Amino acid sequence: MSRYRLKHIMQVAAAVAAVALLLASTESAAADNMVNTGYFGDVAIKGYDPVAYFTQNEAVEGSPKFNYHWLGANWHFASAEHRDLFIKDPAKYAPQYGGYCADGVSYGTVTTNIDPKAWRIIEGKLYINYDPGAADGFEKIPAKVVDSKKHWNEVQQTLVTEKLDKDWQHSAP
Repeated sequence: MSRYRLKHIMQVAAAVAAVALLLASTESAAADNMVNTGYFGDVAIKGYDPVAYFTQNEAVEGSPKFNYHWLGANWHFASAEHRDLFIKDPAKYAPQYGGYCADGVSYGTVTTNIDPKAWRIIEGKLYINYDPGAADGFEKIPAKVVDSKKHWNEVQQTLVTEKLDKDWQHSAP
């Protein structure tokens, strides 16, 4: 193999490694920001108060008056007290899987459309689903919780890929 060819192969390999490193860091940042804000807007879980599921045992609409910006989304709360509880420990109150349909995640799919009234708290974690039937099934079939945990990395990868594609399309001339 000639020196020129070897040098060319090394340059290509270095370029591929640099692109892979850039994509890995971009995907990691995007994965940390996986909050379902629906198809339009930037409000998490359709404006419902995530703390109310735990404190009132019901789905309660939040208000933009009691807003907190977290993980790239606006979270609405029914009161300043709920907002402050969330700020102190968002992981305790935020829905699993960024508020994407937990039942969909259990199948390894992304379901952006959710019904905030179709929810369950299982083992201290909030799961929001597409509809009441999905919420019932998610609660009654324990394997769905296990499957959703197993598939979440795959679903995140799909979300990251979709986000990168969307960002790429918007930045293209």
